[in-house]
Amino acid sequence: MFLACNIILVILFLLCSAFFSACETAITAYSKPKMYTMAKEGNLKAKLILALQSEIGLVISAILTCATILNALAVAVTTDLFSAILGDYAIIFAPVITSIFIVLFAEVLPKMLTISNPERVLLPSAYFIKYTYILLKPLDKIIGFIAKYLIKLIKIPGKKSKSEYSESLDELKGAIALHQGENTEDTKKEKEMLKSVLDLGEVTVAKIMIHRKNVTMMCADEPVSLLIEQIMNCPFTRIPLWSNNRDNIVGVLHVKDLLKTIRQHNNIDDIKVLDIALSPRFIPDNKDLLAQLQSFKTNHEHFALVVDEYGSFMGIVTLEDIIEEIVGNIEDEHDIERQNGIRKQDDGSYIVDGATNVRDLNREIESEFRNDIASTVAGLVINSIGIIPEPGQTFILYGYKFEILKKHRVQITLLRITKLMEENDDTK
Repeated sequence: MFLACNIILVILFLLCSAFFSACETAITAYSKPKMYTMAKEGNLKAKLILALQSEIGLVISAILTCATILNALAVAVTTDLFSAILGDYAIIFAPVITSIFIVLFAEVLPKMLTISNPERVLLPSAYFIKYTYILLKPLDKIIGFIAKYLIKLIKIPGKKSKSEYSESLDELKGAIALHQGENTEDTKKEKEMLKSVLDLGEVTVAKIMIHRKNVTMMCADEPVSLLIEQIMNCPFTRIPLWSNNRDNIVGVLHVKDLLKTIRQHNNIDDIKVLDIALSPRFIPDNKDLLAQLQSFKTNHEHFALVVDEYGSFMGIVTLEDIIEEIVGNIEDEHDIERQNGIRKQDDGSYIVDGATNVRDLNREIESEFRNDIASTVAGLVINSIGIIPEPGQTFILYGYKFEILKKHRVQITLLRITKLMEENDDTK
């Protein structure tokens, strides 16, 4: 009878320890987005788990405390059981044998079964975990205080830990990168769009703006009849106006406002274009896209002029530019047909326009060129090699061969980019 009771007790302790091990794995491995979705749908247990997340350290401590106590009791009962058979040797063999069973049946096996579907274990155990946490909270706080003190004593200097927001952002980016959908072009585009959304807060308007040399502008001092002729040959509806010199932007003309005004005047040259122009909205070139998107939304605007730290006009950015950063080029029936400046060749190389955005190139050919040192491919080459190259020169950068094909004055206009078999960061 004594032998049977001890065996039953050991099995019971191991089963309970296995349950706590499964709970430990479940509370650390469950999907937060999935749990959040279930909570939004009204699942009370999911809400409880999310509430416990604020003190996850103490919750895990309570679970580990219970598991440790149960393992210790299993060892004690096994030792008592073996003492009747092995005598004094029981104190040596009993802990070893029990530890094998603990590792196999109370640690490894429950964790392996739980890791594939932690929610299946976590949700039914939610209230039990909560009450266990409440019961052991005073003890866990004492243990936690001692642990924090010991950590301070042995703390190893290192980099400052990331904020909770940054860690969540990195977790989302990792989840997107690991997304296992069908390997189709649509799935690839979806992943790129999701990553682009998360990157909005890290990309500045300077990276996507239309440079001033490519901006269509008109002189506010010219008669309206001449402006109309220019507008008819222009695909844009919002046009910056300058006076005296092109750096002096005095307004933004909306074509619809001009048409309304023309309808009310017999002589269009009597119209003063600055009277109907919108006030220019200037923004710094280091403003991030997420903040600018919110600004457009708040101010009900679609257009902004980018200036550098000295107040010099650098270019323009529109709401469409930011949206295109997420979904790719958007064209309507009145847009001039645009190419992304990247053309794949039969030999696997790419012919790339120098003005092509580095981010667009990375997405197109799945490369990882740095976009923190330059916005365009031409700028990337010049900043990387430190000189202005001539046509025909070849450079090895970031594991790719860059061949200069064309140049206009000091601007690289066309390149050939070829991926090398082995990465080599030297330049030729």
